[in-house]
Amino acid sequence: MENMELPPRPKLFDFHGVSMTHYFTDNWENIQNFQARPDDILIATYPKAGTTWVSYILDLLYFGQTAPERQTSLPIYERVPFLESDFHILPPGTELADKLSTSPRLIKTHLPVQLVPKSFWEQNCRVVYVARNAKDNAVSYFHFDRMNQADPEPGDWNNFLQRFMDGKMVFGPWYDHVTGWWERKQTHSKLHYVFYEDMVEDTGRELDRLCSFLGLSPSAEEKESVRGGVQFDIMKKNSMANYSTVPIMDFKISPFMRKGKVGDWKNHFTVAQSEQFDEDYRKKMKNTTVQFRTVV
Repeated sequence: MENMELPPRPKLFDFHGVSMTHYFTDNWENIQNFQARPDDILIATYPKAGTTWVSYILDLLYFGQTAPERQTSLPIYERVPFLESDFHILPPGTELADKLSTSPRLIKTHLPVQLVPKSFWEQNCRVVYVARNAKDNAVSYFHFDRMNQADPEPGDWNNFLQRFMDGKMVFGPWYDHVTGWWERKQTHSKLHYVFYEDMVEDTGRELDRLCSFLGLSPSAEEKESVRGGVQFDIMKKNSMANYSTVPIMDFKISPFMRKGKVGDWKNHFTVAQSEQFDEDYRKKMKNTTVQFRTVV
């Protein structure tokens, strides 16, 4: 694996008005025609906003007791397929999702709301959307792009931050993503919008909210076992959850799960960058009611 020839990093291009790379558009016809089932649960996020964390929580809630062997034998990306992915080292996400034998099927996506396959809305599927404040999200995305060969070259932090503000990121602007899904929540009753910061602050409380949204009533012991299993430091060491089995990610540069903190942006942003970012943020977010916090 060490000597595996890595593909060149992909280039961004405009795809239906959103910046994308070919890894997420190569299989587009099958993505758009994907047949959701009424009991499917879609886990939607902007990249690096807590996707794996919530995927793991849901997988444990549904299958932790009934199929414990999954936890040690199947990496999370096979248990919760990444719908639009086509990395050519695994089958495309649509194929992995079609092959899932579990019920409900847990499926993840980073697509902005307008590009999600229609069948998820037609089948009235439940959706869990996770949003993370823009500053921490940008920092996490930067470190991810440094180590992930399947994303465009990040450049230095200053250039990356500018590109983040310009929305020239895979899956488009953070601003449009979080607000687009927030708007959809107003019309789609089965959409649960979770804030990463709330999960860090009180995982137990957010677990309770999730269970009540999903109609689950685990025992206190089950809940405690899930809460324990999804602590950041435990997941970071868990090869079935931390993506260390994926050859396109170079953990020597940065681990897939780096810190999982709120407020780490303060170690990256200069005062000037922070002020410029805040001013730009106010303009871009002035027409939405969704509120974020950058510290807990």
